[in-house]
Order: sequence, then C-alpha cells, then structure tokens
Amino acid sequence: METTPRTPYPSDVSDDEWAFLASYLTLMRDDAPQRKHPLRELFNGLRVCAKTGLQWRYLPHDFPPWHAVYQQTRRWIEANDFCAIIADLRELIRIGEGRAAQPTAMILDSRTLQSTPESGHRAGWDGAKRRKGSKVHLAVDTLGQLLALHVTPANDGDRAQVAELAAAVQEATGETVTLAYVDQGYTGATPARRLTPSPRG
Repeated sequence: METTPRTPYPSDVSDDEWAFLASYLTLMRDDAPQRKHPLRELFNGLRVCAKTGLQWRYLPHDFPPWHAVYQQTRRWIEANDFCAIIADLRELIRIGEGRAAQPTAMILDSRTLQSTPESGHRAGWDGAKRRKGSKVHLAVDTLGQLLALHVTPANDGDRAQVAELAAAVQEATGETVTLAYVDQGYTGATPARRLTPSPRG
C-alpha cells in the first residue's frame, strides 16, 4: 500500500477506498517509465480540487504539480474510469440494500451552481434561482445513487434535458428503468414523450 510522505488532508482517499479504486485507475504499471508521480497522490490531488472547488493552479505544493494531476484526470475521464466506478458501486450498494442490481425507477432533478472563472464560458442566468452559473441535471435511483448527469448553462430549462438524461439512464442500466419521479420543472406532454422508451424493432 502506498504511503503519503506529507501531512494528510481530510480529502485524502482512505486505504480501504484505494484498495477498491486502484484497479480502475491504474492505466499502466507502477514501474512504467512514464510514471513520475504516485498514482494515489495524483488521485488525492484530484480529490482536494473536487472537494473544495479549488482551481487546478491553486493545488497545494505538497501534491504533484497541478498539470500532472489535471493530465491524469483527463486520462481517467477519457478511459471512462469514473463511469465504471460509479456503475459498479451503485450495483454493490443496491445489492447490499437487498435491491436488484439495476433499478426500475429514477428521480430527475437539477441544481444551479455559481459560475467560477474556469466555468464562466458556459455560464447562464437562472431567473428562478437568481444566479449566474451552470445547471447540473441529475438522474438518480430511489436510493439516491447516480445514474446520469448533464451540465448546461443555467438558463437551459429542465424539460429540454429529459431526452438526453433518459437515454443516458437507459444505456447505463440496460433499459431497466420504466418509471420516473419528477418535480414540476419536468412535467408536461413533451417531457413525458421523451421519457417513454422507443419500441424495439
């Protein structure tokens, strides 16, 4: 198990968490000549940014250089590692709760996040929340486990995102979802049609 030669941060991954995550995040051997920084420390750098909202360039100096953390994060994203982690964790949690591995119902909701200098290019004005920023459209199962998300400017309406969310959920679950719980932002005839699975030919 890798050790951290610095004072730990609250966001650091635990030994048990790393034992689960390492097989997903290891894209090359630890002794590969390209490896300049411990993989666990690169992930810890990502975690502190994700937990605090810190900009990459402000990553504390006791982590690997910010550009190394950013580049490794891009590799993980391009390899769909985080999607695989979320999918497998969701199944494990559901089975542990005595549920089927794949859900039959989902909940749709959204939240608006204040824009930052790095997200300003996609910012929009959410009149209902009176906030400029991005809107995160979420689909979760009835245990609150993530099924899909989609990020848009804050001025994009919830109804317009239903088709994309529904398609992503059906792809993630193998088309097991047949019921959706929504708030008023997602109601109406058009969203209902977009939620209805197309008949298989």
